[in-house]
Amino acid sequence: MESPTSLTQGAYVELRSELLACRFAPGEKLKIDDLCRRFAVGSSAVREALSRLASEGFVVSEPQRGFRVAPLSIEALRDLTNVRCNIEGLCLQGAIEKGGIEWQSQVVAALHRLSHTPVWADKAARRYSNEYAKAHEIFHEVLAAGCDSPWLLHLREMLFNHSERYRWFSGPFSKVERDLDREHREIAEAALARDSKRAVALMNEHLQKTASVILDSSLSEREQAPKSAKPRAVSG
Repeated sequence: MESPTSLTQGAYVELRSELLACRFAPGEKLKIDDLCRRFAVGSSAVREALSRLASEGFVVSEPQRGFRVAPLSIEALRDLTNVRCNIEGLCLQGAIEKGGIEWQSQVVAALHRLSHTPVWADKAARRYSNEYAKAHEIFHEVLAAGCDSPWLLHLREMLFNHSERYRWFSGPFSKVERDLDREHREIAEAALARDSKRAVALMNEHLQKTASVILDSSLSEREQAPKSAKPRAVSG
């Protein structure tokens, strides 16, 4: 029999994954009973998971009214992207300065995995594959890991995860074609060449371009959409 702690952790992991994938619409009310049935756990495990997710900013706790999915907004995305650029830049600079042969090998492996993972689960619907989403996460994580700063890496992970919500939400609506292989390859090559200035500039361009794509996909219109109108989940 599973312990209460493991049940809570399981509910947290599953619910967090579904929130990041936008399987719940921004602003949607999260009903305890529905979540208990969905994840086959008790109400205490769900409440603890929701409280933890609220502390991380993925859920909003409303006194006497329960929990809702955290909203998305244009201004929040712009702020998030600018802060993320700063933190990713610091991580990348530190990694280039401190990363050894093990870090270099991991960057090469992560780039190889990313470039050889099929991008689309459904290209017509603009839905990225889960495998690509994971490879993409690992690539950015490995690039930063060489900086050897637990606090910077913690902040980077938090910002990355919040950025992913916007990517999943807006992906099906985007019509912009990008050469993501080239973007990722150039960042990795500059990092491996110990060219901090170029690597950071390319990373900033990459992140700001992603934000622009999301903003150009009519995020402002969908901010006003009914809460029941759920977008198709995507990643990448």
